[in-house]
Amino acid sequence: MKSALAVHDVSYAYGTTSILKNISFSVQKGSFYIIIGPNGSGKTTLMKIMAGSGKFEKGAVEIMDRPCGQYSRRELARTIAFVPQNIPDDFSFTVREVVLMGRSPHQGVLGLERKEDGKILKKAMAFTGIEHLAHRKIDQLSGGERQRVFIARAICQEPRIILLDEPTAALDLAHQVRIMDLMEQLKNEKGVTVIMVSHDINLAAMYGDRLLLLKEGRIVSQGPAGEVLTFETLEKAYGCLLLVDESPLGAFPRVTPVPHKLNLEI
Repeated sequence: MKSALAVHDVSYAYGTTSILKNISFSVQKGSFYIIIGPNGSGKTTLMKIMAGSGKFEKGAVEIMDRPCGQYSRRELARTIAFVPQNIPDDFSFTVREVVLMGRSPHQGVLGLERKEDGKILKKAMAFTGIEHLAHRKIDQLSGGERQRVFIARAICQEPRIILLDEPTAALDLAHQVRIMDLMEQLKNEKGVTVIMVSHDINLAAMYGDRLLLLKEGRIVSQGPAGEVLTFETLEKAYGCLLLVDESPLGAFPRVTPVPHKLNLEI
């Protein structure tokens, strides 16, 4: 199967500090690919590079088997949508206006809304369950609602790939599962390739077709959850005591951090 996105031997440094070191991997079309790793491992930097908004010093990135540098900004916006980690809450726009911004790569010079844009906007809002919020201001919404609005904007771009940087980080359990289910639905129903950064190892295990584990800018492991989320690999990456067993929900790993006060009882 051809890849939707491939990273070849990419390295990046900020001043004298190396952030990414010889990163190589590929993401199959129509898959749910999740990047995990401790703080400072280079996940967000890698995400920006894949989105075409971050520079790198060495290596290459291919999108749909075509070098990233060959895309115009408009073409890239039609192919990849990026939902950043920090969702702004100070927009003086309504939900409908924000979602409609996703249509800009497909509009003419004047950016006038067409009938087709309105249809796609309605579908994106229905898909994310935010139709009832259409005329609310962004600053009037909860964190989970804002997250779904910006995912709807990304869907409105009609991308072939959607990148999300820790979309569940500030959400409660119910909203976390809702966002992950939404991405699974996007993959299955629309064939969109989903690439996500997540701090939640257990969510990654449940939803990811393949995982990439980073530490200090290097790849520790990549592959299916059962191969990546082993005791030895996770201890090496996170430097803490963990229990890894099979989840009662299915044939995938469950990871439990062990508090220091319980160490002597194991």
